[in-house]
Amino acid sequence: MTVPYLLRLICLCLAAFFLIHLAAGLGVARLAPSAVRLALRMRASRASTFLLLLRLLPPAFALVVVAGFCAPSYLWLEPPATSEEVGWGCLAAAAFGAVVSAAALIGAVRALWSLRQWRGNAREVSIGGGYGPIFIVGGSAPFLALAGVVRPRLVATRCVMDTLTSEELLAAIRHERAHQASRDNLKRLLLLLAPDLLPAWPGLLAIEHAWARFAEWAADDRAAAGDPHYSVSLAAALVRFARMGNAPVSSPLVTSLLADTCDLSQRVDRLLECRPRPDAGGWFAVAWPFCTSLAVIGVAYLIRQPAALYWVHETLERLVH
Repeated sequence: MTVPYLLRLICLCLAAFFLIHLAAGLGVARLAPSAVRLALRMRASRASTFLLLLRLLPPAFALVVVAGFCAPSYLWLEPPATSEEVGWGCLAAAAFGAVVSAAALIGAVRALWSLRQWRGNAREVSIGGGYGPIFIVGGSAPFLALAGVVRPRLVATRCVMDTLTSEELLAAIRHERAHQASRDNLKRLLLLLAPDLLPAWPGLLAIEHAWARFAEWAADDRAAAGDPHYSVSLAAALVRFARMGNAPVSSPLVTSLLADTCDLSQRVDRLLECRPRPDAGGWFAVAWPFCTSLAVIGVAYLIRQPAALYWVHETLERLVH
């Protein structure tokens, strides 16, 4: 099929992104069980950061290669204003790349749009302790969550406010504010923007679910702050909230106090233990900024090397045909 110059560039970028993302994603999926076992030996906050970076690695790596090498080599070495035959394999890879990228973007936009219900029909109530306001919404189902990305709101139904004791309610609010301090809803948006490996096949759900679990543990730890009183109050709030019946979360960008009751017993046990846990991930706090800086320097160096761009261009020529 004959394709003009600019359309061929788009086709090549999409095909390269899809193939690189798929290869890197399959590698990460292969390492997922070992990564989760390693995360269990870390402090919860470090484990959640580790798993988030691991999940975002395939799309980030693919974007860097496409933006840093594929597009520049094509624009520099490909004669402009020319048409060329593009093979069906390249077109198929480009189509898959377009589908998974569009699906991720649409999912993120839908999640952002679904937040509109929390912007109105809510009554603001001030609470003490410097925890900011809480917005009371209608409905009989129990609900307490942090909704939004840029300016997240703490949202609850009246039945939760009336059922939880003052100490339990403050502990639950501390938990949700811990999610806000960690910008967990922004991280959820980044996960939504990360494409699936193949259309209708996520491939990396195990890492995403593990990240969500460790993010809850990290928020529990931050809310408890090592204080047995806060730990017991939060554990009691979780149990009481579960007995009330868990209302479904309507948006991926809403972080509920108890999104998954399957993890309830583990969370309660962790809170009641209330003792420092061994952290085998101290190396991670130093390793990942160092590796990131090293990767940025390496990419910047390679981009300036004509030989690297020539090699990438030759690879793209083989991909086209």
